Amino acid sequence: MRTDATTLLNRLLSRGKFRHIQVLLALVELGSVQRAADTIGLTQSSVTQTLAYLEELLQVKLFERHARGVHPTVACLDLLPAARQLMHGLTGSAEAITARRKQGEGVVRLLASAAAIHGILVDALPAFAVRRPELLISVTEAEGQEQLQVIARDEVDIAVCRRRPVFPDQWEFLPLCEDRMVVVCRPDNALAKSRAPNLKELAEQTWLLIPAGTAARSQFDALAAKFPTAPRTYPVVTRSLSLVWELLRQKDLLALLPMTIVRAHLDAKMLIELNVDVDVNLEPIGILRPKSKIGPAAMDLCHFLSAFAEGKSTQPN
Repeated sequence: MRTDATTLLNRLLSRGKFRHIQVLLALVELGSVQRAADTIGLTQSSVTQTLAYLEELLQVKLFERHARGVHPTVACLDLLPAARQLMHGLTGSAEAITARRKQGEGVVRLLASAAAIHGILVDALPAFAVRRPELLISVTEAEGQEQLQVIARDEVDIAVCRRRPVFPDQWEFLPLCEDRMVVVCRPDNALAKSRAPNLKELAEQTWLLIPAGTAARSQFDALAAKFPTAPRTYPVVTRSLSLVWELLRQKDLLALLPMTIVRAHLDAKMLIELNVDVDVNLEPIGILRPKSKIGPAAMDLCHFLSAFAEGKSTQPN
């Protein structure tokens, strides 16, 4: 007998358990009943029974069994986004409740871009933690459209990111610090000692690219359009900063990146900035926050970040 969506929903609401979601995700990630049982702290038979119960509840097969373990079916993959979001929400709620019970103040859910993390938060948050040790700051990293999606799902109290052309409704942007694009490479690059590499010299280098849809990529495309010949590009495109740093260290590459992201590596002499006039106006990094309905802890963090950024901007280089 076919079961409609309403009936399935009612079954899940009345008979579903959070443990079912935990078992489902563990089986997908580990691909083994025994390993899932060990990770969760259940017996192998309990995991098998839980899976059988969930499949009976949904009236669909969720895993294919084989000699090496289990493999998710298409129906199981359809469930994964909702299951992961539910588990993420439960984890965040547990952290918030624990913080409020133990510390009396709760948690600030902070969304941040990579530029914001490296440009200000890596220094500001430890200082804020000294001032307000009773608060838990839960930081989530996101870029571009993902930031708007997180805000739309009401999963964040404030964000620190680059100014966007359009703000979410009833949110406002408060600038913290300026930023600029720089061309960087390792110290032994052929152009490292050049006073001002020209466009031909830049075009002859191999470049490490950031994925499309980022400020760094769009600005590189604009710069490369001025080159006399198309530049060589490295066959790895990544947003992972850990991988970016390692590739720049291992390989003789150039990269165009925001100063906020590379400053620490420049200060440590791991990278150097080439004297290239990158005629680009980057949007500033700042706080994106609700115009109203903002909690006192989140507001205190906003005030602290503003004061911290102002103090940092007045320090001598």
